[in-house]
Amino acid sequence: MKPITAKPMTVRLPADLAVQLEKLTRVTGRNKSALTVAALRDYVAAEAWQIQDIEQGIAEADRGEIASADEVNFFFAKYGG
Repeated sequence: MKPITAKPMTVRLPADLAVQLEKLTRVTGRNKSALTVAALRDYVAAEAWQIQDIEQGIAEADRGEIASADEVNFFFAKYGG
């Protein structure tokens, strides 16, 4: 099995968050790095849909699948905005 490589990263935390993280390390027995990686993995997974939607929108625009200015103006005239 190939070893996992990691890149170091420095992060400045607000004092209250640093205190909470320190408490979690004591309670869980996990180090700050492991807790931070777990939190970032969860956040990135939860936000990944945005990347997919943006890439899909760009692909649609590249194919010309976008509304014309007249269609957009009609929509806002009809539904407000």
